[in-house]
Amino acid sequence: MRAIWKGAVSFGLVSIAVRLYSATEEKDIRFHQVHREDGGRIKYKRTCSIDGEEVSYDDIAKGYDIGGGEMVILTDEDFADLPLTTSRAIDVLEFVPAEQVDPILYNKAYFLEPDGAATKPYVLLRDALLDSERVAIVKVALRQREQLATLRVREGVLLLNTMLWPDEVRRPDFGFLDEDLKVRPPELAMASSLIDSMTGEFEPDVFTDDYRAALQEVIDAKVEGREVVQPEEVEEAPAAAVDLMAALKASVERARSARGEPAGGRGAGAPTPISSARSAQKKAAEKKTAGTAAKKTAEKKAAPKKTAAKKAAPKKTAAAEKKAAPKKAAAKKTSRKTA
Repeated sequence: MRAIWKGAVSFGLVSIAVRLYSATEEKDIRFHQVHREDGGRIKYKRTCSIDGEEVSYDDIAKGYDIGGGEMVILTDEDFADLPLTTSRAIDVLEFVPAEQVDPILYNKAYFLEPDGAATKPYVLLRDALLDSERVAIVKVALRQREQLATLRVREGVLLLNTMLWPDEVRRPDFGFLDEDLKVRPPELAMASSLIDSMTGEFEPDVFTDDYRAALQEVIDAKVEGREVVQPEEVEEAPAAAVDLMAALKASVERARSARGEPAGGRGAGAPTPISSARSAQKKAAEKKTAGTAAKKTAEKKAAPKKTAAKKAAPKKTAAAEKKAAPKKAAAKKTSRKTA
């Protein structure tokens, strides 16, 4: 790697000499514009819009459009008085928890290497950052522009992340944010199940740029004069489903299938929030039905006993009357003799 900047990290009264290296690189396949017939490179001339003459780099200045066709021209002398051109310091302003820095602010990343005899204070700052579990908020001048940045540790090296200024981040202004949209609890539960079924550990090396690989294959085939074989078409995403719950359920099952899990759920049927709720409702309904059936059975068993009691009552009365008849006859005879 080639250092693109040299300076020092200003940490209180401590100054740490460092070299700056770009920490990332784009892997995009780049093309030149060429003439289709002979492959000649297309070149663009720097011409003046007023006189049509070609202009060399030495005669080019920076212009700021103030509107109405008027332009303010700034020369190198105008920029020379600004402090950014000579500033070679990374000034530490404060230390904050990393989670307080919104990732949307991050812009570019650079490695910092200790320069010369600055290794000891460099390692001291690195270890102090690790121990505090914080990141340093700094200001640095790069490419004639003052930038806000953070200093943190990655793989034992200080990493400088330049950031956007807060007023450079746009605020979302979309109509749906003002709409009163309600999400049903079952839909939210199923969406949570889908997230759970797709949860894993982030391993960036697993993901690849399939488009770039296919494009490189086309280029290699052109170079070697081989026939270009079209890659297999990837299955298109399904169209928007009318039934949101059905789409969520199908997505959950597909995600589980991709992970090699049983269709019923994780492990041998780990319940989802929806299945748990339905299972509870089913059990409650079965318990209620069983109770009703038991009650009816008890009533049926008790009914014959009551009927038997009713039938037995007349028999008892008739027998009693038979026993009482001789006594009544004897009483009548006695009353006649007395008379």
